[in-house]
Parts: sequence; structure tokens; C-alpha cells
Amino acid sequence: MDILDMLYETVLSRKGEKQEGSYTCYLFEQGLDKILKKCGEECSEVIIAAKNGKADDTVGELSDLLYHLTVLMVNEGIELDAVKDELYRRHAKTGNLKTFHKVDKNT
Repeated sequence: MDILDMLYETVLSRKGEKQEGSYTCYLFEQGLDKILKKCGEECSEVIIAAKNGKADDTVGELSDLLYHLTVLMVNEGIELDAVKDELYRRHAKTGNLKTFHKVDKNT
């Protein structure tokens, strides 16, 4: 079991049994809007940390984001294995560069 599996299992257990003083339980009690707000905040903090070029800060913010995304997955009934399976599927693909729409600024 890797650390993401352990994190997922811990978050899942917090959803099942309330624990006094647990931030994870607090997020579940507040509901989807609060969880989504925290995901958005953490995503912004990752961007700022990366822009500032401090690897330690970026690692910390990425960890916060992964935690909040895990809470979101558990809240929405999405299993970690489903996300891993999708990542494996995408990893196996080659030649998947997306074509972007070009804007003609002269029109």
C-alpha cells in the first residue's frame, strides 16, 4: 500500500465514523461546496508556489491539494483505483498531443 492508498483509506474512514476535532470530518460536514472551495484555494496556492520557484513550498501545496482532492473523491464516491486506472490508460497512449484552435487576430 502506498501513501496515496493510505491517505484514501484514512479519509474514507473519517467519512464513515466521525472523529472529534478532525478537519476531514469537518469538511464532510460542511459538504461539497466547502470541499470544492478548498480544492480551488489549494490549486491557486500550488500555482503561486510554483511561480515563486520554491520547490519546498510547491511540494507542501501539492500535498495539500492532493489531500483535498482525496476528500473530494471520497465525498463523491470515486475510488482511488478508478483514478489510477485512468492514469494507467492515459500512460499507455501515445501521440495524444491536442490540437489547439488558432485565433486569427486580424479578423
